[in-house]
Amino acid sequence: MIKLVTLFLRDESGASAAEYALILAIIGSGIAIAAVALGDAISGSLNKQATKITSIT
Repeated sequence: MIKLVTLFLRDESGASAAEYALILAIIGSGIAIAAVALGDAISGSLNKQATKITSIT
């Protein structure tokens, strides 16, 4: 039983999986933030162009 506990405490495979999950979460958050910012920029640009078009007619 002591050997089993010792092997469990020395096992680091779970730690590397947790690190990969953390990296994936950080990258995913960055992509989501960039998508929102890009969407806002596109929306603002389209609204400006729509205002110009309606003011001409």
